[in-house]
Amino acid sequence: MLNQLRERYLDLLGSIYIYNEHRGYTAIDRVLDAIVARSPDDHKLIAAVEQHRADERKHYVMFRRWFELRGAMPLAVGRTCGHIDRFVEIMFAQRIDELDTQNIIDNDSSFEKLCRVISLTEKRGFKQVEILLDHPLVRHDKVLMKIFAIIHEDEPSHWAPYDDWLARNGKSEPKWWERAVDTFIHSELLFLKLPVLFVNPWLKRRSDWPDASDPAEHGASPFDLLEPAE
Repeated sequence: MLNQLRERYLDLLGSIYIYNEHRGYTAIDRVLDAIVARSPDDHKLIAAVEQHRADERKHYVMFRRWFELRGAMPLAVGRTCGHIDRFVEIMFAQRIDELDTQNIIDNDSSFEKLCRVISLTEKRGFKQVEILLDHPLVRHDKVLMKIFAIIHEDEPSHWAPYDDWLARNGKSEPKWWERAVDTFIHSELLFLKLPVLFVNPWLKRRSDWPDASDPAEHGASPFDLLEPAE
């Protein structure tokens, strides 16, 4: 029974992470479009955000490999479990897919707000990974521990370009109420959504991988990043 509960928890945890990592790098594509349009000569910023995007893709691929090693597809969790999804919906009153990229390009205050949202999301992710690396259920799984160790190493560079842009342009740091929204979203997932999904017997598995429709990366092999645990 204990083993079943542990496997259910890890299954759900991995499903939430693979969704968020895929959402992360696909959303960053739109951020990059905005940055290139706004500041085509800011090569340092563009390169840093491109690296952020590449890392998010790498993390997604590692979680995909983890599921393949388990011989299972991820559980079908959606945008309600996506931190950046909820943050954007609250801050911009639009879903990520509906976000007006042209407004982000033209409106300095909108781009500033987006930078703060991304920075807070990445910092929240870093704190959560530190907790998971010490979690007894996670420590039981060697491959998952390796994944989170890599994410922990990568994560600090992810909020840096957005904080740097805010500082260089004299923009404000996240406001108290933006930090409160970030805390609310995390608490909502941790204390409400995760427990409900954990006990939901009707939660189905995905029939395809999240990146199945990615135009440039469909079929990219996940097998070169992780080896099976011994």
